[in-house]
Amino acid sequence: MPERTDWEDKAKNLLRAEMARTGTTYAQLSEKLAAIGVEDNERNLRNKVSRGKFTAGFLLQCLSALGCSSLRLD
Repeated sequence: MPERTDWEDKAKNLLRAEMARTGTTYAQLSEKLAAIGVEDNERNLRNKVSRGKFTAGFLLQCLSALGCSSLRLD
């Protein structure tokens, strides 16, 4: 099995930090994603994020659903 890269860890941590900042649970994120037309259940989201294996498009969908308008990457 391929090892997770530092970039995947950074993306995972970025998403988790934004969820924590907004106080959003995985169940709530699922609802917010559904509101923008992205169907994914809580369990799938939790697994996808914990693995850190997701596309840039998925990251952008999540950040948009969370109402994130800017990011600080350092």
